[in-house]
Amino acid sequence: MKINENFLNLSENFLFSLIAKKVKSYKEENPDKEIISLGIGDVSLPLSKVVVDALVKASYEMGVKETFRGYPPEFGYDFIKDSIRKYYLKNNVSLDLDEIFVCDGAKSDLGNMVEILGDNRIIIPDPVYPVYVDSNMMAGRNILLLDGNESNGFLPMPDGLSYEESVIYLCSPNNPTGAVYSKEQLEKWVSYAIKSKSLIIFDSAYEAFIRGDYPHSIFEIEGAKSCAVEISSFSKLAGFTGLRCSYSIVPKEILNGVFNKIWGRRQATKFNGVAWPVQRAAEAALSPEGLEACHTNINYYLENARIIKEVLDKYNIFHTGGNNSPYLWMKCPNNMSSWDFFDLLLHKANIVGTPGVGFGEAGEGYFRLTSFQTREKTIEASKRLDEFLKNMRWYYGRKANKIYICNWWSSIIAW
Repeated sequence: MKINENFLNLSENFLFSLIAKKVKSYKEENPDKEIISLGIGDVSLPLSKVVVDALVKASYEMGVKETFRGYPPEFGYDFIKDSIRKYYLKNNVSLDLDEIFVCDGAKSDLGNMVEILGDNRIIIPDPVYPVYVDSNMMAGRNILLLDGNESNGFLPMPDGLSYEESVIYLCSPNNPTGAVYSKEQLEKWVSYAIKSKSLIIFDSAYEAFIRGDYPHSIFEIEGAKSCAVEISSFSKLAGFTGLRCSYSIVPKEILNGVFNKIWGRRQATKFNGVAWPVQRAAEAALSPEGLEACHTNINYYLENARIIKEVLDKYNIFHTGGNNSPYLWMKCPNNMSSWDFFDLLLHKANIVGTPGVGFGEAGEGYFRLTSFQTREKTIEASKRLDEFLKNMRWYYGRKANKIYICNWWSSIIAW
């Protein structure tokens, strides 16, 4: 039996699995410590009442002969696709229903879209959400990483790239950095894609967090329908991380409709559609009452981000995000490595975050904090972070696989 040996090129430990392992080990050794996680990007607020009402009603319908439904349409019911179409109209983006494909998660579509693409050059900003790199490594693709850094605001641009046909991944607001592309920056990317005959895969899963004058969709840029697909989700907009519902926009202008056709064929072959109750719940989330509730929750998370951001500003720590994103991307103090800072923050402040290097080599020396906790735990974590940073008048080093800390008032500490 042969296997796809490209899978062997992946990191043995998935980032969040490794974090969970470290946290579990610490808890076992320190059962009395209360750990606050500002790490994984899961929501903490419950579904809104309008969503739950729709979910319950549709679930009861599944138990009545006259309203029972079996397999849903592979691409989504027309009612939810029409709701998505109207949602885009608010940003002056016009879509046809057959350009909208409803799925069970943006992560799924981001990974699955690789299947219908040939052996193109893959351009991915670094640091970035792991599924972009991993799914292309699984397919044995040639990946070119664009370095995100402080000088470009963690928003790499196509300057200097050769005009070779490529598949380009863009995420705005970005996960993990929280940085947002401006209209002018996206215009440059679209222009590059058109001239080089490339495809942009645009991840807009966090667009609902945008509060400034930034595009919510790549299709707000003239010409984007000829060179871009967009993947988005109800997970962060409406708190559907436990329900699973997303959508991909595949314009018919790409390759004269061929790309739309083969994506539809792929979905019809390998996907049986999103459950009836979940699609009804998603429709409710996009109703006027549902969107009001969604934005109330998003404002809650953005206030959490402000609370955390205030502490980072107090100590003049470089960071991006937090204004139009639930993520804050901070530079590790004293040039610490990402994992060393993770260990120190866990052991000394009992806070869990995400090491930046887990999102790519360009993330080394940086750290991601999220605002998806409850308000109470966010306030407590911020107090701990404040105290932690206040006492960080030290340098550190490693010896015998231990971290040694020395501050100006005490002797060397090690654990």
